[in-house]
Amino acid sequence: GTYMLVLTVGLNVLTKSVAGAFSISASLMCMIYALGTVSGAHFNPAVTVAVVASRRGKCSPEEGAKYIVVQLAAGLLAARTYCLLTGDTFTSLKPAGSDWTQVFIAELIWTAVLAFIVLSVATVNSSLSEFFGLAIGLCVTVGGCAIGGISGGSLNPAVSLGIASSGDLRALWHFIPYAFIE
Repeated sequence: GTYMLVLTVGLNVLTKSVAGAFSISASLMCMIYALGTVSGAHFNPAVTVAVVASRRGKCSPEEGAKYIVVQLAAGLLAARTYCLLTGDTFTSLKPAGSDWTQVFIAELIWTAVLAFIVLSVATVNSSLSEFFGLAIGLCVTVGGCAIGGISGGSLNPAVSLGIASSGDLRALWHFIPYAFIE
């Protein structure tokens, strides 16, 4: 799931898609519905940390750590894939006109909103399983549209790592502020 999400992000950015937020969230929704019963749809390290921290019994700390390792590895592999497919790369989602304070605030707020939505619809005792993928996907759409021009709208450390590692490794430091925030 994480692999497809990061691949979709990269392809949308590199092909300059006019519907990036919608394409990315649709990819996420599809993966949630396809893999939710397999992995609990753990595609985002920030959300996995929130699920573990909630102590609702949906994911143990040990399971969470394993998911995070796989999510980060999937982000790295997906970045390699979109670079191979397009022959191009980018190393930061941060728009040139934004400063790091703006990025920090935008990513913090919308990553928290995403984690809140996941906790509210997917980890409660009586979840509406046929709708939680839609709610999570729409949250990503709204977040991407709202803060894409400010921070790039990553909302996911695996996405940030994949992007930061896809080109000049001197830009890998871009992953650190995004991962810290998210």
